[in-house]
Amino acid sequence: MAKNANRDGKAPTQRMLRVGEVIRRTLSEVLQRGDVHDDELARMSITVGEVRMTSDLRIATAFVLPLGGQGKEEALEALRRNKHEIRHLVVKGGTMKFAPELRFEIDGTFDQIDATRALLAEDHVRQDLDD
Repeated sequence: MAKNANRDGKAPTQRMLRVGEVIRRTLSEVLQRGDVHDDELARMSITVGEVRMTSDLRIATAFVLPLGGQGKEEALEALRRNKHEIRHLVVKGGTMKFAPELRFEIDGTFDQIDATRALLAEDHVRQDLDD
């Protein structure tokens, strides 16, 4: 499945992308300001890399990563534990009438970038690229 493809394998619509970006920005602001009433979550700095919407806009999956990549599981657990309050804050801070269900996953983009860099740095790969 393509990176941005939805569950049925189709590319996301403009509406899905637009709503996902609104939620991403609003969620980032909520987490940055520390609006969630959870001391553990308030101590974390979490980046929201992307939000993917289902085609019916009922579910928003936020791909997140704690700053520095440390404490991924703790951050995921804290976000999931507070998902109802976060959902309320996201809708309150945005322009949406309907509140999609929020799901949280670890953003693997940075791990993929690191793996690609490591692969490109290998001698036999670098030799092929230089030819």
